[in-house]
Formats: sequence, C-alpha cells, structure tokens
Amino acid sequence: MKAVQALTLTLLLVAGASAQLLKSGKCPNPAVQSNFDASRYLGKWYGIRRLPNTFQKGQCSTANYTLKGPGEIAVLNRELLDDGTIGSAVGTAKVKDPAEPAKLEVSFFEDTPPGPYWVLSTDYNSYTLVYGCTDYGLFHKELSWILSREPTLPEETVEKLLGILSSVGVSVDEMIPSIQDESHCSAMNQ
Repeated sequence: MKAVQALTLTLLLVAGASAQLLKSGKCPNPAVQSNFDASRYLGKWYGIRRLPNTFQKGQCSTANYTLKGPGEIAVLNRELLDDGTIGSAVGTAKVKDPAEPAKLEVSFFEDTPPGPYWVLSTDYNSYTLVYGCTDYGLFHKELSWILSREPTLPEETVEKLLGILSSVGVSVDEMIPSIQDESHCSAMNQ
C-alpha cells in the first residue's frame, strides 16, 4: 500500500510541476462529431481556451491544417512567446479507424507515440472542440482546446462547448483563455 501511495504522490507532484492535468481513473470515452469531414476542417483555427499543458507557453495560438496526403493532415501550430518570438510545431494527424474519422492521432516527433486528437463538436465554420486523453495505469492525462475560425468566439458558444466537456468530467474551470487581441498578436501576422 505504501508503494501505491508513494507512486500516487510522485505522479501528482510531477503533474503539478508540469502544469498538466493528471486525474485518477481511466479516460472517459466521450461521443465525437458524427460524420466528421476532414476536408471541411482544413484551414486556420485560433486558440480560444485550452487545458494547461507542458508544450504551449505563449499566446495568440493558431493551428493550421492542410491535406498532406490520403488520410493524412499536416499540422502547423504557432504561438507568440513571452520574449516576442514565434514558436511553432509541425506534425501529422491521421485517422486511427476509418469507422471513426473524428478520432485522429497526432504526432510531432518521430520518436514519441502519437496523441489522441478527438473532435467532439464542430460546425466547421466557426468553432471546434477538441479532446484528448491518455491512460497511465491508475491515472489519465487530459488535453482539450476550444478553437475558432476567428480570433474571438461568442461567449454562448464557449459555454455550450464547456458544457460538453463538463458532461464527461473535464475540469473546465482549469481551462486557460488565449489572448487573441489584434494589437498583442500583430507579430503573428508578419
């Protein structure tokens, strides 16, 4: 029993130090977007809110999706870092099972396993809600993003999307808003 308690404490300390959300139990299995059409999903999205993670540190975040090849989507994530530089990450998203096209796996480095990128809800034209969860034995780690085609999103849409996350047990009060103010983010458009 002491070993389990020590492991639990260690994992919680690591999660707290890395600003990732580590929760006890297995990942939930939320419903995803029905009849997901990746071709309509392509293009630029702005970060509106996200769960804390270790790989996003800046503001003015964007994601750009382009068709890379059959069944593959190229991913370009960008953000404005505190020192004024632009950080970016290039990856590839693939559908794991053609019967569930809204459940993609995205990878940014060849030597690391892909992570889940599930589109829970989108209208393709204004918003998307993305969720990912990975099991680690007795715990799981969640990631989530609310993205928009424009730098802002109506609050009622944000609340609707937070409601979807909340219904599957996601701690929506932990979500961080992204600054998308034009004067702050002008360096991203140069």
